Amino acid sequence: MRFLFLICGTTCVLNLHGWGFYGHRKINETAVYTLPKPLFAFYKANVVYLTAHATDADNRRYMIEAEACRHFLDGDHYEKSLPLDTIPRFYKDACLKYGEDSILAHGIVPWHIQTVMYRLTEAFRVRDVQKILKYSADLGHYIGDCHVPLHATSNYNGQKTGQSGVHALWESRLPEVFNEDYDLFTGLAMYEKHPVTATWKAYERSFGLVDSVLDMERAVSGKFPADRKYTYELKGNATVKTYSREFCEAYHSALGNMVEERMREAIRMLGSFWYTCWVNAGQPDLPAMPVEETKDEEQEKANQMKDAGKMLGRGEE
Repeated sequence: MRFLFLICGTTCVLNLHGWGFYGHRKINETAVYTLPKPLFAFYKANVVYLTAHATDADNRRYMIEAEACRHFLDGDHYEKSLPLDTIPRFYKDACLKYGEDSILAHGIVPWHIQTVMYRLTEAFRVRDVQKILKYSADLGHYIGDCHVPLHATSNYNGQKTGQSGVHALWESRLPEVFNEDYDLFTGLAMYEKHPVTATWKAYERSFGLVDSVLDMERAVSGKFPADRKYTYELKGNATVKTYSREFCEAYHSALGNMVEERMREAIRMLGSFWYTCWVNAGQPDLPAMPVEETKDEEQEKANQMKDAGKMLGRGEE
């Protein structure tokens, strides 16, 4: 009877935002191992922090409404196909062209990555190890989101095409099921001379994959009746409705190595951007030991509100 109640009372399609806990944490963790000496020693000593705080930016969406726009950009609001050559690469120029209210409404993730890079560089410059770790973790989150195709479209959950749920399917369920098959080691991070250009190139790649993500899901779904497309799994204390392993295998196969490739590119870019910020700050010496974490009251409040609250701003699922 209790099991039946759980199914009836708490069943839902599994919804996670961003790459989900696994994806964001794996990106931050793996990027550490791309770093050259001597930066590697500092990041390796603090890999637990960087992994644990990889989803802080998502948690802030439960407290700060302005946080939501930092995770996406609706490329199709500006243009319908590549190249996206009408969107200014710098935030001030974009605001002058379109107005800041419009810019914020349709997302700012490529521009916000540059903001966090600036903050991280300044933290390196003054050797503020707490802020170095905070901004390093946040940078990983936004770079991860920038590499997700469904963060590059106003049809972010297939809601305009009758494909609701595809967001969590692509970026959470597939990595959850197939992560052991992924090769995520990308070689050493490199100094990036043109981080703005690199960021927009990564975003444009995501935008260019939107149609494939949706078209493949539609094609595979057409071959699966509902009782084969979905299944029930125990998550914590609740039974949730989620995509079946059989459906995931068919969709993952149709996509080729897309999910793995986007994760690898996010890892490569993150390591390179951490390294670039450090070099631009003068390559300061950093302790090769874990930094004692100090209390972040704003983040603690955001984490608490996540447990009991509702995401502010535009959702994804």
